[in-house]
Formats: sequence, C-alpha cells, structure tokens
Amino acid sequence: MAPKASILCIIALVFIFLPLADSIQFKFPAIFNFGDSNSDTGELVGAGIASLEPPYGQSYFQTPAGRYCDGRLIIDFLMDAMDLPFLNAYLDSIGTPSFRKGCNFAAAGSTIEPPTAHAVSPFSFRVQVAHFDRFKVRVLRLLAKGKKLDKYLPAEDYFRNGLYMFDLGQNDLAGAFYSKTFDQILALIPLILTEFGTGIKILYDQGARNFWVHNTGPLGCLAQNIAKFGTDPSSLDELGCVSKHNQAAKAFNLQLHALCKKLQGQYTDSNFTTFESFNFVLNKKKTNELYKYENEMILSAYRFAGFEQPIMACCGYGGPPLNYDSRIGCGKTKFLNGTRMTAKACDDSSEYVNWDGIHYSEAANQYVSSQILTGKYSDPPFSDKMPFLLDLKF
Repeated sequence: MAPKASILCIIALVFIFLPLADSIQFKFPAIFNFGDSNSDTGELVGAGIASLEPPYGQSYFQTPAGRYCDGRLIIDFLMDAMDLPFLNAYLDSIGTPSFRKGCNFAAAGSTIEPPTAHAVSPFSFRVQVAHFDRFKVRVLRLLAKGKKLDKYLPAEDYFRNGLYMFDLGQNDLAGAFYSKTFDQILALIPLILTEFGTGIKILYDQGARNFWVHNTGPLGCLAQNIAKFGTDPSSLDELGCVSKHNQAAKAFNLQLHALCKKLQGQYTDSNFTTFESFNFVLNKKKTNELYKYENEMILSAYRFAGFEQPIMACCGYGGPPLNYDSRIGCGKTKFLNGTRMTAKACDDSSEYVNWDGIHYSEAANQYVSSQILTGKYSDPPFSDKMPFLLDLKF
C-alpha cells in the first residue's frame, strides 16, 4: 500500500518511544508484550471471553485472527520488520503454537488497575505479569528436562535479553469517564501509574531489562467516545473530538513519561524507551513540552491527512459522521425497531484511520509502524541500530 496513512494516525495512536538511557538496540531474541486490544493477538478470544467474526481480519488473514482490526496490528509489523514471527497469545493452545521468540500476554479490554466486576477483561496488568511469571517458571522447568521442546520455548537468557513491550492505560481512562468526574479521573492517574510501576518492578526482579513503553492516544477522537460523550456540542473541540477525554490523555502521558524517567533512575542497568510522536507529526524541531494536544496541531494533521475518513468507523452502523452504534458491533446483526440490521465494513479500509469505532485499521497501523521503525523520532535516534530498515516488508 502506498503510504496514504497520514500524519493523522500518529496523532490518533500517539505511540511514544522516548529513550531515557542508551538508545534501543533492536537486536532482541524474543519479545514479551503486555497490553490491551491495541496489541492483543488472540488472548481474549483464546480465553473464551470474546469472539470475533468477519469482517475482522479480512485485509490480511482473510479470517478473524484474534485481533480487533481488519488485519495486522502495530506489533505485527514490528515483529515482521525485526524478522521475528508474529507473537502467539499466552492462552493460544491450538495448533502447536511456538513461543520460541516470545509471548503475548495482552488482552482486549485490559486495564492497568485491577478489573472491576463489570470489566470486559479480567486480565489486568498485574494478572498479565502473573501470567508471565508462570510462563517463565514453566518454560525453565521444561527446558531442564531436555532439548525436545527447545524449538518451541525461549532459551533461559532470552528472558533477560528480550524486549518487554507495554501498551496499557487507554481502558483505565476511557472506562473512568462512565462513572467519574473529570477531576476524579485526573486524581486517579497517579494511582494507575503506581500500579504500573509495581508491575514493572516485578518484571525487573524477574530479570527484565529492556522496556518499551507506549502511551495512550487522544481518546476523545474515537467514534465510540464521541457517540457517548459528544452529544452536547459544547463538549467537543473544533475537530469534533471530546475535549475532556483528550485532556485526560495528555495528563496521563505527561505523568507516564515522568514515571519512566524515575524508573530509569532506579534501575540503572535497564533501558526505558518511548517515542516522541509530535515531532514526527509536525516535522518540527524538538521542544521541551512533550505530548501536546493543541487543537491547531490536530487540525494541521487533518489538513494534510491522506486518509479520507480520519474519525468515522469503517466497520459499523449508522452512516456518517461516525458510522458507529453501540448496539451493533462490527460484523454483528441485530433487530432494531423491528428491522434486521448488520454492521458492515466499508469498501476500502485503507481510507479509514478507524476500523470499528474503537480500534485502528491495518492501514493506520502499517504507516505508524513504518515511521516508528525509521528510528528518527526517538531521542536519541536509533536509526543506526536498525540495518534491516532498508528491507522493510511493507
């Protein structure tokens, strides 16, 4: 695909990788991922908690593949570019899955904080860390019995030399808006990040040293949140995004960045990495004020976007401007007011940033990945660490 996926998808996803120590090497024997639906490759489906139906997966796998997308996720593109196989979900036990090059503990709907009784996923960050702990213990026991399973399991040193990736927090913030005031949500952020720091310490004590931390994007620009919280025009900015959601995301990202700096100071033999996205978006010199959500910046992104539809969902029901109805999920059929309705996919998902009102399209994920992998937008740059960039597969 020609890179139609614009600067907008970077705004929408805001994956930041700002190194706070030496630049990342990108020579990892294995990847261990923790997260939510942005990087879930089959965990929630494997647990039997959720199911995905066509048109999920149609753009690449031609069938639902456990991913909340029409195709590949950012993590898939990153794995591919590093010549590593796609990560199998921890709970994926069908088809003799190989965990030789890592394991994915991310599950859709997961939060950093412990799940509530109404949570979509029971697999909060601490639970995912516990899954990792059990995974490591079991792997080492099996390896000690002989070499029969070596081709399916990571070697012992992979746990120390591997890359630990994190993409959590979006559901903590988005879910909080259903029951809390804006001020209460801001007060909750330090508690969320304290829980995150606790999980990082557990992993560090288990031998993890390379940490790649993603932040959250502008939640107010997701069709789901606009449909629910944007019915009052005064709650929207000039883009049509819910202002308070984006303000909360900004506050979260600033504090997450501060936490990573603190953790780097505590764990001096480790490497924490993030990515400075707005320098990429605007292609300007670096500033001291990171993670800005000023409306004029987002407006500039819209103006120069290659996507035809930066907010409206590709797969949904209701038509413009959002094509999203919480009563009918993507691919589902229900009776509304006595009429049978189906939430169908658009003709060309490459024209859409958003796939189903909550998650991003493969086209957006593809372009974000290509920009991440240039290494130009980290501080310090890591372009010279990545010789495979000249031979990208997308």
